[in-house]
Amino acid sequence: MTEHPVPPAQAADEAEIFVLIERWSRAVRKEDRAAIRRDHDDDIMMFDVPPPFQSRGIEAYMDTWELFFSNAAKPVMFEVSDIEVTAGVEVAFATATGRCVTTDAEGEREPVIFRLTMGLRKCDGHWRITHEHHSVPAE
Repeated sequence: MTEHPVPPAQAADEAEIFVLIERWSRAVRKEDRAAIRRDHDDDIMMFDVPPPFQSRGIEAYMDTWELFFSNAAKPVMFEVSDIEVTAGVEVAFATATGRCVTTDAEGEREPVIFRLTMGLRKCDGHWRITHEHHSVPAE
């Protein structure tokens, strides 16, 4: 496979998005709702692992975090790795793998490995997450 050089502006955007994802992951671990919300578009659409199947809008998106935090083992463990970003001039996407720990119905800790995909749009010079998709492999 031939590697193509990445223009400096694209490399800077990809680095900015990488930092944005790291900041978001850290905010989840701290249960910092304002920081989780910070880089998300008001019209975000998300597909998540637990219901609802689809969340539209920032308030519905934030409601999913309340469900997560109510079931997350404490302190919250939420990490993303293998982050890959591809950025164009106005749109970008990122993929990663994640790990978190929830509690099952009996209160036992249950590790979860998930896939993460984010779609982003550059608005007024800043990257905004417009789509987020968390999934787990089918068994």
